[in-house]
Amino acid sequence: MEHRTFTLTEHQTTPAVALSPAEAGWLQRHAPNLEVRPAWDAPGRYDLTPGSHVGTIALPNLSVLIRPKIAAERVLFLISYSLDSVRWQEQSMPMAVQPDLAEGMAALFGMALRRALAQGVQQGYRSKQEALTAVRGRIRFDEQLRRRYLRPHPLEVEYDDFTLDTDLNRLLYAALRRLRRLPLRSNVVRTLLAGCHAAFRDGVTAVEYEPGRLPEIHWSRLNQHYWPAAELAAKILSSSSVELEHGGLHGTAFTIDMNVVFEQFVRIALRHELGLSTLAWPLRPRRDAMDQGRAIAIEPDLSWIEDGQVVFVGDAKYKRVRSGGPPNADIYQLHAYVTSLALSCGLLIYAEGEERETSHTVRHTGTNLIVRTLDVDGPPAEVLANVRDLAELVKNLRGRTEANGALIFSATG
Repeated sequence: MEHRTFTLTEHQTTPAVALSPAEAGWLQRHAPNLEVRPAWDAPGRYDLTPGSHVGTIALPNLSVLIRPKIAAERVLFLISYSLDSVRWQEQSMPMAVQPDLAEGMAALFGMALRRALAQGVQQGYRSKQEALTAVRGRIRFDEQLRRRYLRPHPLEVEYDDFTLDTDLNRLLYAALRRLRRLPLRSNVVRTLLAGCHAAFRDGVTAVEYEPGRLPEIHWSRLNQHYWPAAELAAKILSSSSVELEHGGLHGTAFTIDMNVVFEQFVRIALRHELGLSTLAWPLRPRRDAMDQGRAIAIEPDLSWIEDGQVVFVGDAKYKRVRSGGPPNADIYQLHAYVTSLALSCGLLIYAEGEERETSHTVRHTGTNLIVRTLDVDGPPAEVLANVRDLAELVKNLRGRTEANGALIFSATG
């Protein structure tokens, strides 16, 4: 059967796509963010509507490319800036020539890993438990009694081994192997990944990580230069699947959630422009509570903390705000943050919008809810200039905290 390739765009329906029942079943089971509906006027064909997950799905005779509604190089800029807000420009040109998002992510990871490997493959200590004829490390007396009873040999011991087979190298190696399963078309990218793969092939265990069970890496000045590559590896492993089977078909998938990409970019870019530490501006959503009993959780994406108090807080979603204003649910969420944190105003940032700025004042309380748009479908210099404008707005809003005793920020896009 001839290999087919279909190109879809997020949140847009592509009608009457020819799929076999097995292919349609595989997509329905393993691509939950892709809506697959039978085309009622065309038997054997399906209407496909992607959500916010973009990337590549590969089946034996079918490739589905899901493109973001903004250019792929814009998405790669958002990701690379979030990883390294200082050196992102070094990778912009190679990424821009890749044909799709999966190829671009592979190139981005390959370049970050090659840069780290220029200082050599990182070795480290790994705890090992073995039965040996001589003492090494410490004797595990409980295991010795349980397994050997009164026999003195061999000895059950535990020791730290200086090795290439560390959690960091296993993570990087797993991401390399996952990417090489994808149908990458670029010879440059395939060669880049092959060169990195050779550095780990001998001495590093091949582990298939599940998305929610990645190893926790302990960072120090000795391995800090691997951090961008490790972060990308975690994204790749969280966004891709191992060989999945349904209806006799084996397939792989690599998809990125644009909601997460936008949220992380807003958080990192604003922190960089504001010049705040990770203690003052956490890199992940900060969990709090709405009620006094702390039973109703809130988890704003953005928080500005001073002396242990939240003085500015936010949430990020990837949406388009219409001329009629943001959805009620977003406004309700923002107002809940403002009220529960005893703040006086808030800001919603959308990725798209027909109006640059609007505001709403809540009756009786006077709470001010400001809506702004951050268009990320433009040249990096233009996007970063808009981020600087937003950072100035955040500073001005933060100034109201001293006057009014409260502030909230929520980025929704």
